[in-house]
Amino acid sequence: MGFPSHAVHLRYQYRKAISTRPYNARGKNLVRCNACLLAKQFCTCGSRRQLTSNASFLLIMYDDEVLKPSNSGRLIADLVPDTHAYIWSRTQVNRKLLALLNDPQYQAYLVFPSEYAQPGQTVVEKVEPIGPCSAGVNKRPLFVLLDGSWREAIKMFNKSPYLHSLPMLSFTPETAAKYGLRKGSRDFQLGTAEVAALALGVAGEAHNAASLNAWFALFIESSMFSRSRKSTLDRTPLNQLTYAFHQSLHK
Repeated sequence: MGFPSHAVHLRYQYRKAISTRPYNARGKNLVRCNACLLAKQFCTCGSRRQLTSNASFLLIMYDDEVLKPSNSGRLIADLVPDTHAYIWSRTQVNRKLLALLNDPQYQAYLVFPSEYAQPGQTVVEKVEPIGPCSAGVNKRPLFVLLDGSWREAIKMFNKSPYLHSLPMLSFTPETAAKYGLRKGSRDFQLGTAEVAALALGVAGEAHNAASLNAWFALFIESSMFSRSRKSTLDRTPLNQLTYAFHQSLHK
């Protein structure tokens, strides 16, 4: 891999180091890449590129979410340089996480459905982009994503009072989730990477949103190849998706 380890890699290494037993994910007998967690023969690390973005992300990850090969939060950190990740704790809030939320260079937004907003919590549907046409707005948007299953995300929100004072960025996708690895029980439930792409879009970075969606599509296909017992599958779909991702970087 041509890039240094990012925040999710570091959380993965930490969580794995403190585990008392191995995490037995589906396909546990696969020989996986330690970075992308895909089967080594379908590793995507060589295709990874970083985006130029004015947006930042904070992933608050449920306990063992970072260990799951199907986790798509790591895809955000793959592409967006200013991505932070912390493992959620109900009883001990990470001081660095709180400091990040209060950092004056950022305007934090919790990305979550508006129906869960606390009384008095501000709900917005768009974010003012920063840059030459930003009308004097200088703070970088920091998109806070709760990374886990839907039930876990609700628990993290309900049990984390420090999230209740953040403005909530909410949107309702018009199409059902394409996330075929761990599809939610409700149509609007999207993979974490898909939610991040929507956030980039409303922040005025449609080109970066397209790249993240393309990277996500490659991840899904590579995951499906990794799970297949057929070792001689035609790799044309992977090659096409890799090409589509690289093409998206130049639009």
